[in-house]
Amino acid sequence: MTTHILLTGASRGIGAAIAAALSTPSNRLVALSSKDGDLADPSTPARVWDDALARLDGRIDVLINNAGVFEANPLDGAAAEWTDGWNRTMQINLTASAELCRRAVLHWQERARDGDNSGGRIVNIASRAAYRGDSPAHWHYAASKAGMVAMTKTIARAYAKEGILAFAICPGFTMTGMADDYLASRGGDKLLADIPLGRVAMPGEVGEMARWCALDAPPSMTGAVLDVNGASYVR
Repeated sequence: MTTHILLTGASRGIGAAIAAALSTPSNRLVALSSKDGDLADPSTPARVWDDALARLDGRIDVLINNAGVFEANPLDGAAAEWTDGWNRTMQINLTASAELCRRAVLHWQERARDGDNSGGRIVNIASRAAYRGDSPAHWHYAASKAGMVAMTKTIARAYAKEGILAFAICPGFTMTGMADDYLASRGGDKLLADIPLGRVAMPGEVGEMARWCALDAPPSMTGAVLDVNGASYVR
């Protein structure tokens, strides 16, 4: 049976790698980029879900939340600007993902009431920052990703008996444009020295992990949080 997949944040980096890993004849993929809607707008998640559902003939089997922002928010900035930055990151990184997760769970529960007990899978792309924290200008980013991990665990515990599975992936630095800018601003050599593997992760590595969680990970793994950080932070 064909697997119907909704992926957000697919235009570049990790998202593009996930899309490539899932682009096979056995999958139907709606891969959305920022051009498909500004997730900072609270009305966007509902529209994104409904549009994807229509494009996938009324059935979504897998939701992958990858869309996110990593924007500096200096502590010594104006109070209103700092709060606005906090709220924008939370809306895009956490609240929009939560709304899509909610719609996915309700969709699978509705299918079960109609006799389809196949359940569904959620894969949330979080970050090493969820556990390790981040720079002084990125309180909001770390908090949003920690929230995503907690949300994933809650979904897994609440709905496993219904065949609804949830996984989180926590990359460290990954070779994307976002990481390039960060490494340059913070001193790349010093940061790389903190990674025992000696290099940052490649997008394809994260893409393969997301593909596996979306399609092949055993159900007993639900609730798992998978690290991709070259042993720079081990739990």
